[in-house]
Formats: sequence, C-alpha cells, structure tokens
Amino acid sequence: MSALYIIPILAILILVHEIGHFTSARMVGIRVKEFGLGLPPRLIGREREGVIYSFNWIPLGGFVRVHGEDGSADDPDSLHAKGKLQRTFFYGAGSLMNFALAIFLVMVLIGVRGEPVNHVYVGDVEPDSPAADAGWEPGDRFLEIAGSSVDDLNDVVITTHDHAGETMTATVLRGGEEITTEVEPRDDPPEGQGRTGIQITSSPRATLHVGDVEPGGLADEAGLQTEDRIIEVGGREVTDGSIFAIMLAQGAGDEVDLVVDRQGEQVDITIAVPESDVQTQPPDIGAVVQQDIDTESVPFWQIIPLGFVETWNILTAFYEGIMMLISGEAPLDGIAGPIGMGQLASEVLEVSPEPAWVALTNLTILLSLNLGILNLLPLPALDGGRLLFVLIEALRGRPISPEREGLVHLVGLLLLLGLMFFIMFMDIDRLISGESILP
Repeated sequence: MSALYIIPILAILILVHEIGHFTSARMVGIRVKEFGLGLPPRLIGREREGVIYSFNWIPLGGFVRVHGEDGSADDPDSLHAKGKLQRTFFYGAGSLMNFALAIFLVMVLIGVRGEPVNHVYVGDVEPDSPAADAGWEPGDRFLEIAGSSVDDLNDVVITTHDHAGETMTATVLRGGEEITTEVEPRDDPPEGQGRTGIQITSSPRATLHVGDVEPGGLADEAGLQTEDRIIEVGGREVTDGSIFAIMLAQGAGDEVDLVVDRQGEQVDITIAVPESDVQTQPPDIGAVVQQDIDTESVPFWQIIPLGFVETWNILTAFYEGIMMLISGEAPLDGIAGPIGMGQLASEVLEVSPEPAWVALTNLTILLSLNLGILNLLPLPALDGGRLLFVLIEALRGRPISPEREGLVHLVGLLLLLGLMFFIMFMDIDRLISGESILP
C-alpha cells in the first residue's frame, strides 16, 4: 500500500508545474481558457471567471490551455500575439516551478534534519577491471578522487566519467588505513560494468543496532541479542549500513566475525552467513538491523546556499545519467512511469533508514527535478519542443506557420502517449516478474 504515496506526490508535482504556466500566463497578459489535470477527454470541469478547471480521463500529466496557442488568433491577449521573451517565460515557467519546489524542499530538509555525512564504498569489483588493477577491494571507502573529497556517490560517478581514458588518483579507507591508488577509467567499458568495473554503494553515517531476532535463526544461534550495537564486521569498523551489507555479502556462504557492544561490554560473535545472489545487500541472517543516522546541524545562514548547491549537484547527476542513457552506458530498464514510480516509492520506504517523511521528501525532490528537466527536452509536445520553435523563430527572423508547428506537436504528442503506454507495460512486467526497480 505504500506505493500509493506516489499518487499525492505526482499530483503535487503536476499541480505545481501547471501553476507555473497558469501564473506566468496571467503575468504576461495571456488569457487562460482551461487549467486541466490529466489529459483529455474531460471527466469533469467547472468554469470560474472565464477559466475551466478540469479533471481528465488519462491520468498522465496536466495542461494549461491558453487563447491563441494554435496560432489562430492575433488578439492582444493571445499567446500568438506575445513576444518571444514572453512566450519563453510562459513555456519555461512550469519547469522553473518544479526546480523552485525542489530547492525549497532541500532547504526544509537541511533546516529541520541537518546534513547527513555520506560514506561512499566500493561494493563489488569485476575481475580484470581497472579497479581490480588498482587494488580496490569491496568495503573500501572513498575519501578523495582526482584530488577532490568525496561527499556523495555522485562525486565518484561524475569524476570517473570526466576522467575516462585518463589516469586519476583515488584515496580509500581500508581497515582504518588510508591508501592512495591510481586508476584509469575505461572509455568503452563492457556492458553493465561501468568505467572502472565496480559497483558503488553509499550510506549516511549511522550507528547500527540489532532489532528483532528470529528465534532459532542464524543470528539467534550465533548469540546476537536485541539492542546489541554492531561495532565491527569482518574486521571493518561499522560506521553505516553499507559497510555492514558489503562485508556480510562478501562472506556469504562462510562465517563472518562480528564485534558488538552489549551494555558497555564488547562481545565477539561468529555468524554463519547464507549464500546470496545479491552482492551489495546483506543476506538474511535472521535479525533486523536498524540504523540511527547521524546528522550535523547547519547554521541558518548556510541553509539557503546549501539548498542551491545540493540541488545543483542533483541536476548535474541527472545530466550525467541522461548522457549515460544516450550513450548506452546505463540500461533503459531503469526508466519508469507512474506505476514504476509507485514501486519506487514502496521500495524506497522499505530500504531507507530515514524516517518515512524524509524518504518521501527526498523522492519528491528527485521527481520534481526529473519532471522539470524532462519537460525542457527539445521534443515535440513538451515545453522544450515549444521553446525550440521560439529559438528557430529568433534565428530565422520569422515564425514557422502555426499549422506546421501544430502538426509537429500533434505527432509528438501521439508518440509521447505511445511511449508512456510502452513504459507502463514495462512497469507492469517488472512487477509481475518480481524485479526491483532499485539498482
């Protein structure tokens, strides 16, 4: 049922986007005919002060219909009669509102929760890869890469991508020792391996303790008890959930040594770890391991600039992800529609160590930025496609005929709807097959 959280999230994001178009139209004097959620045919509509507010049958997106958008009217309050800057503002306002919402929510998280300290790890290493040649091992925590500190997973992904074909340095922490290595990311890596041949995982700094212990399970037989605080696993200090998951996964099918704090006393425990097909997730040991995430408070004068910086970092990561999709480095099966987003919400809530409101807020931030970026892509029927026609008009000195532009957008809309239904079937197939949407 937690998948249903995606319904109010998407409704808010679409509403905010269309409010951007609605407000910008009013600001530049464009008459609004209809403010609609969903796509036609219309389910219900009410007129107020000359504007129809409607709900529509196809629950994909929304729209603001304005006077003269088909080029058939030259009235002063029509879209066609407005200048290029005014139309640019109208077309881009929806995405601007999505960006503004994301920035605001990032600031709320920073102000209320503080800043988590992220740790980024090598999750698994492919044989005969650049990472293997550099001596990287599962459980190595990145401290620096190419001379810059590593604060989150995107620092590693983006820097590695930027240094493809070049040698770069990377400093990792292994068993309390800092080790500086050199690695050369590949220009054309094998499918599914990435440029250095590693899986990367990240977790906020946290204290781990044992929750429920299954009677007669592996953890119970090994002597783990509720409220034991986990200090070490496989000889590595436990500072977050990732290192615990990685070291258990690496010990799958064997015994792994744990050190726990039990009411102030350190206790050594050896646990038999079952086999697992997932390299970076802990096998089931018959116990729930809970995380208490550490955060650092942020001075109030730093909240606003940090909000912009973190939002920019997310946008940069999105750009890199789109480029990886285009180049074929990233698989297309990670693309999701509303059904897949519902699955994403459910899985995020299941695996996130954060409180539900934090996990859902982070998901809203990501989806809001995603919606803003996708709508600016220069594709017919999207805001970016309409902005492209404004740019073409500016370059050639005269507009393209409204009939031709309308035909292009109509074809684009039909293709977009077809793509949406194709993605929906992919989402359904993923659910039926039991596949996870999370990497």
